[in-house]
Amino acid sequence: MGSAELRAELESLLKSLSIEWVCVDHPEVFTVEEMMPHVEHLSGAVTKNLFLKDKKKKGLWLVSVRHDRQVNLNDLAKKLGVGSGNLRFADEAAMMEKLKVGQGCATALALFCDKDQSVKFIMDSDLANGGHERVYFHPMTNAATMGLKPDDLMKFLKETGHEPVLHSFE
Repeated sequence: MGSAELRAELESLLKSLSIEWVCVDHPEVFTVEEMMPHVEHLSGAVTKNLFLKDKKKKGLWLVSVRHDRQVNLNDLAKKLGVGSGNLRFADEAAMMEKLKVGQGCATALALFCDKDQSVKFIMDSDLANGGHERVYFHPMTNAATMGLKPDDLMKFLKETGHEPVLHSFE
């Protein structure tokens, strides 16, 4: 299934949950820096997303944070109880298998593809509680950016079985 079909499936799920969204199509981007000129007019929090694996237990983690936050993998590993130095970027094959997306497209919106809930989701607590009008992610493709209200994002995550672990990255 290609990204267009997956995006349509995502939008269908959002509609079924009565979740409204805004979406901006733009050229394909692979970094937050490349994306920002296309989304800086939007009101809310733009995210960056890391797809990680725990090298010891082979667990998979998706981490979504505000784009301007620093993520220290060693500190995060300690807080998650996987041991300092044990979090690594997962390879694209794992991303394709679990989230049905490739490099640059792993976001919270892809979690609906993780049917067995084997990916644990860590979310910057500011995205849920920071008073943002919307929170922005790629919708199965890095050639678009989709914004959901924080409460709707939480509703979506609950529906997919991915209750987020909220973590402060300040």
